[in-house]
Amino acid sequence: MAKQPEALATFAASARNAGKKPKDIGLEATPETKGIPTDSQKKDAAARKVLREGVLHKDQGADEAIDALPDRTRTKKR
Repeated sequence: MAKQPEALATFAASARNAGKKPKDIGLEATPETKGIPTDSQKKDAAARKVLREGVLHKDQGADEAIDALPDRTRTKKR
């Protein structure tokens, strides 16, 4: 089964194209819109820290855990 394009990448491409989805972005991911490989354990740990901070209202290191994850908006060259 083909991978779907990552939503954030599709939104970014639309924003750069006067608010319309470019014709080359379809239902299957392209090299530009495919998901970024990420360690599941790091994502799980970051999510737990975010949720704990929301419940406890104390710093649990969520910001640092999130910053350690790959982020298309920070790493994509324009």
